[in-house]
Amino acid sequence: MNENNALVCVIDDESSMRESLGNLLRSAGLKARAFASAQEFLANRPLEVPSCLVLDVRLPGISGLDLQQELSNGRAHIPIIFMTGYGDIPMTVRAMKAGAIEFLTKPFRDEDLLSAVNEAIKHRAQIEPPKQLYHVDELRSEFSFPEIVGKSSALRHLLQQVEMVALSDSTVLIMGETGTGKELIARAVHKRSRRRYKPLVQVNCTSIPKELFESEFFGHAKGAFTGAIRDRAGRFEAAAGGSLFLDEVGEIPVELQSKLLRVLQEKSYERVGEEKTRRADVRIVAATNRDLKKEVAAGRFREDLYYRLNVFPLRVAALRQRKEDIPLLASHFVEMLVEELGCPKPRLTRAGIETLQTYDWPGNIRELRNVIERAVICARSGALEFDLPVTDSSVDLTPFDPRDGDQAEPEYLTESEMRRRERENVFAVLQKAGWKIKGVDGAAELLGVKPTTLISRIEKLGLRRTA
Repeated sequence: MNENNALVCVIDDESSMRESLGNLLRSAGLKARAFASAQEFLANRPLEVPSCLVLDVRLPGISGLDLQQELSNGRAHIPIIFMTGYGDIPMTVRAMKAGAIEFLTKPFRDEDLLSAVNEAIKHRAQIEPPKQLYHVDELRSEFSFPEIVGKSSALRHLLQQVEMVALSDSTVLIMGETGTGKELIARAVHKRSRRRYKPLVQVNCTSIPKELFESEFFGHAKGAFTGAIRDRAGRFEAAAGGSLFLDEVGEIPVELQSKLLRVLQEKSYERVGEEKTRRADVRIVAATNRDLKKEVAAGRFREDLYYRLNVFPLRVAALRQRKEDIPLLASHFVEMLVEELGCPKPRLTRAGIETLQTYDWPGNIRELRNVIERAVICARSGALEFDLPVTDSSVDLTPFDPRDGDQAEPEYLTESEMRRRERENVFAVLQKAGWKIKGVDGAAELLGVKPTTLISRIEKLGLRRTA
């Protein structure tokens, strides 16, 4: 049927339908892959861009129409053939207006599907070659996350999970250390959701006094308490139709957690001092740097609230667990800070990157940004130099115990041997740089030291350029 052996993806929650359609497409000389849901397709999408999607309208979780809308925002334009057992006319009109190639009502004839697939493949070929592969960056930018920088496997897995959950209304719990970028992930979930055109309201749970918790979250009526001089809408009302981001949700006092739990369970609330019940039409995204399971065990967090929040957990890796992202992050921060500070652009050298990658970053990305900002201010227009603290993890402080028979004697260097090795290393770098001291690819840059420091060291070591 198709000389290019095009790839067709089938998405249907009925296993018998997936199997029969897969066999039909393969018998026609096509490659076929089947998925039980839109979430499964987004999480396991093939590297080869499909030439066509055969997509059921009614799917569990993310519907076929919602998936179509998301794919239409991407860079790879994939023709879609919808199928349904309901023959819903308004749904048909909506799908066709949005760009569907064909709409088939179950049961349909094999030849009708193959004809529609053939037309879709021709349409795809007119846009771009059907066998174009996704590059690593395109796997991120197909569903754009412009504020999130990196290409590590940990980050890519996290972004795939964001794509998987974003289109649903499920509650999301983002876990990770301070400074890892949990707020950026919360924004990514909101921006990829159906609520993206409504507000994303952020609440820092650590900054709300106990006595004002209910008022902040649910609002209050005039005269409800001393100082309530007018009606006030709470954060749930401000986020109506959108998302409510509860940052550091583990900091909510345990005696107040029941009030939040009630809203999550009943999807309704009342303002303080008012009997009118209001609907809580919000999607909850929560974040914490605490281990909530341990907090539950210690009696500091309600178990029932934990399970209400932990519907879809996302864990953001610490920077020390994805050091391969440091070069991209460093370059990003340099570009951003140069623009913010209005200063000349300094050079980010290979030695500088290696210095950054040897540090464990207990403060994560926030600490990295601060270190780079300090270096940009000090560098003026030269090479960036980073002054990083020495951490206990970089030094082995375990004492040697001579009674340990399995442990070999410790190696050591005499002062003269250390001086000889330093001399050989500096000489080798000078030779590699052609005895160029300063500037790009100079010996000072390769060693990660100031040119004046290197000149002093050359004199101290008695090094001379050989003919």
